[in-house]
Amino acid sequence: MANYSHAGDHNILQNLSPLATFLKLTSLGFIIGVGVVGNLLISILLVKDKSLHRAPYYFLLDLCASDILRSAICFPFVFTSVKNGSAWTYGTLTCKVIAFLGVLSCFHTAFMLFCVSVTRYLAIAHHRFYTKRLTFWTCLAVICMVWTLSVAMAFPPVLDVGTYSFIREEDQCTFQHRSFRANDSLGFMLLLALILLATQLVYLKLIFFVHDRRKMKPVQFVPAVSQNWTFHGPGASGQAAANWLAGFGRGPTPPTLLGIRQNSNAAGRRRLLVLDEFKTEKRISRMFYIITFFFLSLWGPYLVACYWRVFARGPVIPGGYLTAAVWMSFAQAGVNPFICIFSNRELRRCFSTTLLYCRKSRLPREPYCVI
Repeated sequence: MANYSHAGDHNILQNLSPLATFLKLTSLGFIIGVGVVGNLLISILLVKDKSLHRAPYYFLLDLCASDILRSAICFPFVFTSVKNGSAWTYGTLTCKVIAFLGVLSCFHTAFMLFCVSVTRYLAIAHHRFYTKRLTFWTCLAVICMVWTLSVAMAFPPVLDVGTYSFIREEDQCTFQHRSFRANDSLGFMLLLALILLATQLVYLKLIFFVHDRRKMKPVQFVPAVSQNWTFHGPGASGQAAANWLAGFGRGPTPPTLLGIRQNSNAAGRRRLLVLDEFKTEKRISRMFYIITFFFLSLWGPYLVACYWRVFARGPVIPGGYLTAAVWMSFAQAGVNPFICIFSNRELRRCFSTTLLYCRKSRLPREPYCVI
């Protein structure tokens, strides 16, 4: 009975192996297609539509470029290794280069999401400073800084400081995680975990800020007193603003209208910016937080597996868990286009008008204005 049982288990494993390989190749091919095509479409949209040439979308374009790099260069080598029966046939130098690009993309996304969280806080808590200082050149400097830090984190293992090697269980070239006493990769994983934690704390502070502002007492408008069409009293400035809008006022803009902008297309239309732009910044912040949440959720199981290898001595990581964790980290490169389209109304509108050539949007496209 024992021999029959072992033979049956062996036959089951032989039957499952081609099926597992087929599932891996199919899922990875889908991830490569979505990661390249989806991020490329978002990138074309961000470059082509001039209404999206603003600070948050510069950072989103950089994130899309990083995901395209990982999907187009790193994943095909994983696809080939799975097809060859979890074997690497390209040499040690190629393995180190592919591992370097994969780790570079991971750290770049983590650093960039942290910088985005800081700029999201500035956009809502210090909007005047944000609109004045976060120009194209400032965003370019931030992007260059993030790439420099990412290269600094990913390059040392190329020189055998935390050795890059092919991990057969993962079908990829990456860190070789051993015991923490003989492994330099622990420092890299700790830094990655700290970056993700800091990003969550910044968003938590932003949530508290928005919650506190909701508790503020609304403005109470006091009517003005009129004597022969001359207004005075607490509400006089408001009535002066109304007269100025109606065309009866002369001279400089009343203080009440300092937050009102004229529409260049229709001189008679004027609207308040504060509430509108606040809602826009909240929507963009929500989109970036969803991207951050999915990055943490999809990379979290793999980070747990890495720490498991470093600190656990006895038990071995289950093969099913490790495979699922690795493929979840691969899937992260293809989820951002879906998040952008489904969570950002402005991107959906621009996607339909710019790439799909649908009807023109009824919403006005106006640049930011310092109020």
